[in-house]
Amino acid sequence: MATMPVTGVFAAVLTPRNADGDIDSKALEQSLLFLMEKGIRGFALNGATGEFCVTTPQEFEIILQVTADVTRGKASFIAGIGAASERTVVQLGKVAARAGAAGLLLPMPYFFPYSQDDLSAFCRSVAARLDTPILLYNLPQFSSGLLPQTTADLITECENIVGIKDSSGSLESLRLLTRNNIPACRIIGNDSALPNALEEKICDGVVSGVACALPELMQALYAAGRDHTADVGELTAQLRDFIVQLDAFPVPWGLKVIAEIRGLAPARYVLPLSASRIQSVAALQQWFTANRAALLGA
Repeated sequence: MATMPVTGVFAAVLTPRNADGDIDSKALEQSLLFLMEKGIRGFALNGATGEFCVTTPQEFEIILQVTADVTRGKASFIAGIGAASERTVVQLGKVAARAGAAGLLLPMPYFFPYSQDDLSAFCRSVAARLDTPILLYNLPQFSSGLLPQTTADLITECENIVGIKDSSGSLESLRLLTRNNIPACRIIGNDSALPNALEEKICDGVVSGVACALPELMQALYAAGRDHTADVGELTAQLRDFIVQLDAFPVPWGLKVIAEIRGLAPARYVLPLSASRIQSVAALQQWFTANRAALLGA
């Protein structure tokens, strides 16, 4: 049996920043405490929801330290170690291991396109230099995508590559791992794909961006889908409607709007908002206010 650094619902955490653009440690602490009060017992740091492409190594250490302090003895966390070079990836992996991460999320290098052979060589080299369990992080929207067979080969042949967080929206890699009885931690990273994955019984958990702002919805949906209860259809429809709203924004700007409404952290962005974007924010605020009770199960 593969190591399982993720089971159930993990919240993919936003990276809150203050008005100067620095990490807002207090807001991060407040967000983690809020999510734990709602029943979340696992967190994913510095993934796409956490905007890993703009996180400096110094900021990464701050994020890890705050999370380790808040969750100690109460929850676990995994850490994204994405970067454009292997050197930085390995450095981040060692920092995360020292901070107590239960696992590492390994995105493929971004910006330049790479072949499957390139990605395989990269993953094997990183895995050989780190001891912490690694989840491949398939994020083809923002980096070179991993094909199912590449994924299966890496998990089978690399001892500390223990599974995949697949954010592609496709279920083919999880189906292949399940069909071939490959011991692996099979994690959904795209909220839209979760209901079907649960129905097919091909996932062990979800790392959910939506859960960082709506933990109630994602935990209810996960439980209903896992247990095949009558509520799954209505909850899936609510999730689908919410994602339609989020899709109008760059990841994860829409989630920041909702987190601010819920009092978790001020919504601050790494780029200035255009006039049309400000209107989009106002529209999302109005939509959430109108639908809040249903989304929170109130």
